[in-house]
Amino acid sequence: MKKVLVFGTFDGIHKGHLNFLKQTRKYGDSLVVVVARDATVKKIKGKHPRKNESQRLKDIKNQKLVSNGRLGHLDNPHKIIEEVRPDIICLGYDQSSFTENLGKEIKNRGLNIKIARLKAYQPEEYHSSKLNNHA
Repeated sequence: MKKVLVFGTFDGIHKGHLNFLKQTRKYGDSLVVVVARDATVKKIKGKHPRKNESQRLKDIKNQKLVSNGRLGHLDNPHKIIEEVRPDIICLGYDQSSFTENLGKEIKNRGLNIKIARLKAYQPEEYHSSKLNNHA
């Protein structure tokens, strides 16, 4: 069984998120989703998410395509990679936080994990920052 790992804020699940989760099925049959901690979202985006981390985790766990949902670590965002040990990490088309040195971080931990960048799904309409600004 191939395990896929993805990361995100998931502040209100929308069609773009659902498409993102669906695309991961091309890469494996077990999907672990790491939901960003509130403090991490604040640090990266400069504001707190609309929903708190517990609500966002519950929402992601309720998605049929998700095998396991977890909260990220506050002290080291890459630590969870070692815990989950996925076969592949799928990144969103616009995902940039903690990804620029991801390949190096994986190699430094002695792991053999592929990284795939997924395609956008109508980003002009289904992008959380656009949707949340209109909420």
